[in-house]
Amino acid sequence: MASLTVLFGVAGLLALAAAIVPKLVADRPFSVPLVMLIAGIGLGLLPLPAPYGNGWSDPAAHLQGVESFSQLGILVALAGAGLSVDRPFGLKRWGSTWRLLALTMPLSILAIAVLGYWWLALAPGVALLLAAALAPTDPVLAGDVGVPHPDVEPELARDNEIRFTLTTEAGLNDGLAMPFVLLGLALAGREPHLDVSWVLMDLLLPVATGVVIGLAAGRGLGWAIFHTSSDRLRLAEYADGLVLLALAFLPYALAEVVHGNGFVAVFVAAVTVRTLEREHEYHGVLHAFGHQLERLFVPLVLLGLGLAIGDGLLLGLRPLEVVIAVLAVLVVRPLVGWVSLLGSSAGRPATMAIAFFGVRGIGTLYYLAYALNRLPIPQQDVLWRVGALAVAVSVLVHGILAEPAIQRIERMGGHLPAR
Repeated sequence: MASLTVLFGVAGLLALAAAIVPKLVADRPFSVPLVMLIAGIGLGLLPLPAPYGNGWSDPAAHLQGVESFSQLGILVALAGAGLSVDRPFGLKRWGSTWRLLALTMPLSILAIAVLGYWWLALAPGVALLLAAALAPTDPVLAGDVGVPHPDVEPELARDNEIRFTLTTEAGLNDGLAMPFVLLGLALAGREPHLDVSWVLMDLLLPVATGVVIGLAAGRGLGWAIFHTSSDRLRLAEYADGLVLLALAFLPYALAEVVHGNGFVAVFVAAVTVRTLEREHEYHGVLHAFGHQLERLFVPLVLLGLGLAIGDGLLLGLRPLEVVIAVLAVLVVRPLVGWVSLLGSSAGRPATMAIAFFGVRGIGTLYYLAYALNRLPIPQQDVLWRVGALAVAVSVLVHGILAEPAIQRIERMGGHLPAR
């Protein structure tokens, strides 16, 4: 009971922090996620009672909670990110995004998996799991570099190559990391069943199914929101942001029921809703509600990570684990991203910014918990240490540099796509 009381007290403080901290750090060279991570580490150093008597630093004791909460945060963030995309869909218009997804993501996974196998002596499947968990950039923690809602700053939402590419990449690669995670689980299992039919049915088909479900769900929800003939049933007539949760949960559930990729379905559905009706003021209501939810999820996720780090999650950290976490965030992603974007429509300043600002966060924590919930792995402490440190490094470096760097590029005009 004492632990539950402490948790309620912390939750109340977090609600206050979610409202106050953004105003305190405005126009300063650090972000809300960084502040909350540091606060969490400070709390973790205190003798706080952990729920059910388990230590905060033992992820194995909280796997289901970490998976469920991070999954909820991703769904809300994906819906919000999709509704912020105001550039028409197309192979050329989204060219930088496709390059990041088709080249940067798989090549980064390969590089990190090789480092994990070579330096940390991880089994091939476990090394792939680590690399896949570190692959997705994060729509929750990328707020400082993501696209603002079109109703607020339409020119940034439509023409800013940096913010648009980072937002759409984050919206899609959370789902596209799943096939790599499943492949890692298969390789790490005692009886891997790798054949052509398994690759097609379990890895590739769910992604395609997620796209189809997302398109169908987005059109259905878009009709219900904007175009149904009854004023009483037309959801856009009400200033109710709860519809965002329907956009986050329904496509996910529909896709998962038919063995599709739910994360892909949610983002595609949100983009579809935005495409069906770009100018309606109700988008602003949905954006405001989603932004409030994200402001709550960010402190909770980062405080939880900080609690675990302060309580000893990184005890036993080896120098090579530090090197891999730093390389994954500050070397592999920027280098592979820069090479992948050579020759794209993005100018040189935009290319460098897009390549560098691949923010890690809630997606990494979700996929680690997802994988370890389904297959206990002897080296799971190594995975958690590297994953947690990579997220912390990303929050620190990107949180300090993101907004000042991108604002400078925008003032120079380097954010606009080349014509």
